Parts: sequence; structure tokens; C-alpha cells
Amino acid sequence: MPTTARTRVRSRNGVLSAIEVSSDASAQQPVTNENTGGLEEGMGEEVGEEEDEEEPEEEEDDVLEDDEGEPEVFPPPGLKEISSLASWTVSTAKPGSGVAALRSPDPAHFWQSDGPQPHLLSIHFFKLVSIVSVEVLLDFEVDESYTPTKIQFLAGMGVHDIQEFAEMTFEQPNGWHEVDFSNVGPIEHDDDEDEDSDDVIDWSKRPVLRAFLLQVRILENHQNGKDTHLRGVRVFARDEGQQPRRVHTKPVSRPTASNSSGLALNAEPNTIKMATWMMDPDLR
Repeated sequence: MPTTARTRVRSRNGVLSAIEVSSDASAQQPVTNENTGGLEEGMGEEVGEEEDEEEPEEEEDDVLEDDEGEPEVFPPPGLKEISSLASWTVSTAKPGSGVAALRSPDPAHFWQSDGPQPHLLSIHFFKLVSIVSVEVLLDFEVDESYTPTKIQFLAGMGVHDIQEFAEMTFEQPNGWHEVDFSNVGPIEHDDDEDEDSDDVIDWSKRPVLRAFLLQVRILENHQNGKDTHLRGVRVFARDEGQQPRRVHTKPVSRPTASNSSGLALNAEPNTIKMATWMMDPDLR
């Protein structure tokens, strides 16, 4: 059995330190308190250097996350959402997956039907609205057989005179999809527009759908599924506040010195912009 003896040795600076001496050849070398403190300090410096080396990697990750993409601008420039100006009703719904889930801003919530096809979503506006864009949110990766593959869109003044204005088919949709308005009216395009300005839409040249009632009719689902999932619907109208009208002014003749005392024959045009409180009320 190896034996261990403890002795005290006085160092050069006069400090006593304890040394353990073992008779076993494989025992560790004597370690003093001074050396232990030095080792601890050295280890602390090494750990600190490793942490300092890891910090730039975390900063790089943050930069990559910021550069992944800019957040979506909502509502789009020149538009305002008018979904809150209507009452929403559905033909059937599972408990907890009705209109409240469909109107939720969280895309994880959805409307799930509970009945035979077709599945109807009716949006009743309390006044006549001018619709220029409608979007629906679908997610094939999550919903699978609940995903709609054929949807009809109808509009009118009431239930008895609604007419179909668009029908869309999907294979594996994912994300927001804009409804086709080509049957509502012609879509004008500017010949002077540059190729770089394709993303900027002039909504004043898009067809307008005037209606009290907008209805979404789901006819078919993926893999002949019975019930359906619809994760969101957005209805937009023009935002006149963001699209000021151009004022064409004519040259004005100023009164000369000879007739400065008289009134000017041609008055200056009124270019004062109408304030928001002077416009029609916009309930949200």
C-alpha cells in the first residue's frame, strides 16, 4: 500500500505551503497552493479565450437571420383591408374552428368544415364596398387532403343575385393566393412603366368589384377529401389617402402694376389636400 506523508516547506518568500509526498511511483507530482492558483488562472484564461472565439459565430448567426428577408408589408401600398366592415358566416364548422379561427391573424388557426360539399363562406358588408383584391391562405404541407383544389368566388347585392366572377384550381398550394379579377373588368397597364417597377401596382387602373356580399364556395378538396381547411381570407379596397389625385394647373396671369388695385381675372386653382377627418368615415 502506498503511504502518504504531509510536510511543510518554507518557500523563498517565506510562505509555508503544504506538500503531499507519496511513496507510490505512479502518484501525482507534489502540487503547491501557488501552482494550483496559477493553473486555475491559466484555465480561466483559456476558457475565456474559447468563449471570446465563440461569440463572433453567434453574431454572424444573428446577421444571417436579419438578412434572410424583409417582413411583409401589410396592407400593401395603396390598399386598405375592409374585412372588418362585414359579418362572416360559414355553412358548417367544427367546434373551435369557426369564424373566429378563420379571422385570427395566426396562420396556425383555420376554419374546418363539418358537413357535405360545397362549403360556403359568406362575407356580408353593411354598406356597398369597392373591392379591388381578394386573397386566400392555403397550406398543402399541413392540411393535405383538407386542402381545397377548386374554389369559386361570387359577389352581388344579396343572396338572390350573386354571380360568379372567378374560379380557381390548385394542385399543392402554399401561402397567400390572389383571386383572379380578369372577369370583373379589363386590367390596364402603363406602356411607360419600367421593367424594374413591376412590383409596384397602380390600383387605380385595376377593375373594381362593387358588392354587398362576397361568397367563397369550396367545391373540391385534395384526394377527394370531404371537409376542408381555410386558413385566411383578406379583402382589400383602394386607399385613396395613399393615392392623391394629380392636379393639372394652368398658368395664372398675375395683376400688373396698372391694375394691381383690381381683382385678378384668373383665380389660382385650389391645391389644398383634403384632411382625413373631412372624408367618409372608415370603420375598422
